[in-house]
Amino acid sequence: MAPVMLRSACRIHTFVKTQNCVNLPCWSGLLSCGVLKQVGARPCSSQRVCISEPMPEQRSDSALYIPPSGVRGMTSLDREAFAWKVSVPALRLPKQVLNKLTKSLKRVALQRPGVKRVVEDGGDADHRLLLLDPASVSSPSSFGDAETEALGKFGVPLELQDYDLQLTYENLKSEEVLRAVLPEGQDVTSGFSRVGHIAHLNLREHQLPYRTLIGEVLMDKNPGVTCVVNKTNTIDSTYRNFQMEVLAGDGNMVAKVRENGWVYEFDFSRVYWNPRLSTEHERVVGLLRPGDTVVDVFAGVGPFAVPAARRGCDVLANDLNPDSYRWLQHNCKLNKAHGKVRAFNMDGRDFIRGPLREELPALLRGAGRVHVVMNLPALALDFLDAFRGLLGGRGPAENAGSLPRVHCYGFSKQDDPQKDVTQRASASLGSPLEGRCSVHLVRNVAPNKEMMCVSFALPEEVLFSDQSAEEGSPEEPAPKRQKCEDMTE
Repeated sequence: MAPVMLRSACRIHTFVKTQNCVNLPCWSGLLSCGVLKQVGARPCSSQRVCISEPMPEQRSDSALYIPPSGVRGMTSLDREAFAWKVSVPALRLPKQVLNKLTKSLKRVALQRPGVKRVVEDGGDADHRLLLLDPASVSSPSSFGDAETEALGKFGVPLELQDYDLQLTYENLKSEEVLRAVLPEGQDVTSGFSRVGHIAHLNLREHQLPYRTLIGEVLMDKNPGVTCVVNKTNTIDSTYRNFQMEVLAGDGNMVAKVRENGWVYEFDFSRVYWNPRLSTEHERVVGLLRPGDTVVDVFAGVGPFAVPAARRGCDVLANDLNPDSYRWLQHNCKLNKAHGKVRAFNMDGRDFIRGPLREELPALLRGAGRVHVVMNLPALALDFLDAFRGLLGGRGPAENAGSLPRVHCYGFSKQDDPQKDVTQRASASLGSPLEGRCSVHLVRNVAPNKEMMCVSFALPEEVLFSDQSAEEGSPEEPAPKRQKCEDMTE
């Protein structure tokens, strides 16, 4: 039992460290504030466009805020049906000291989307009513010492009165709307990732009848979201994209995002983009020095290639997907990195055994280091055998300098993912890596599934072997392969 609990704790720790955005309330029952600070959890920065926003299972502020029962089972959004009145406590305050007292009573004041906390007190021009949170205030004894002192200073009696508050759809949070609509007892959690103006969902089977409504609610409740899509299959296609269904909005799939200070544009429906990898991109780029060469075997639209080039590295970036290849070129130009990047549109294995093999002898004789990035976690470990005998017959003596350093990604469902990816990488290379590599936990993809990065200097006995990879080694499924194109103008 102890190893299982430790593994779960490590997963929670890693999740918090690797997310761009941490919704702190949903962790409050699991982690103390001290733990959150220790692992560096932080709220979303307004400068980060890539956001992951879960809708946690939690009770509303009060049972008072449950919408009318008639909305249950609604599949076509009727906003007018979400209208009802609730009674909330209120405190009568003199108008001339209203601002000072409102600040002192901030802890107990009502906070609902779109609700004014200060309202007119009938026809009394000298007073206003401050609406209070019924979850915090039920009687005069609910006020703290500081609040009681502030009220006493201005002679305000601790007398509560009821106020009939009209609530509508606009005053509800997205999870409250969905909890009221979906059948009771069914999970309404629907985490989504935000990619520019697009909210991307992975709906469960019982949520599908409500998918259009869910899309409209998320678009209503999240400013800047103008398109909501649902993934309809797994990422098992040739080009690592997946089929999507537009649930709400304009259907515009060309997103513009900002990650770590760089801007990327791409058609989200035709390329692979994961907003949860921002920290990993930044970590690897932080290992680079000006003058290094980066070989990005599965480059996508450029999240490694662009910042590496802007850091002063020469970059060879490849991707099999023609759409990724085109957007890679576009993003290099958009970020003024195109002069340092050569782009290729090839199968990853052909790229390693073609352009990289041709360039590598000269690169090894240079002053800069060579980093090979292989971010295709479903397959990349199997591609390592492409390095067997890559420079066979030349001999290490002819190639002074440090050996290429490989950063290869893989998924693991094993109890010891570090050992698992190390063993698989060793088997693919045909040379043991135990004690010669480092393994980094990137993120938790799903329960019992981790994304790992194994980093190592490419062994001499692999690179200069006389034996190359066996025939029939796995390749990216490719309908066709295209030649490379130099990215310089």
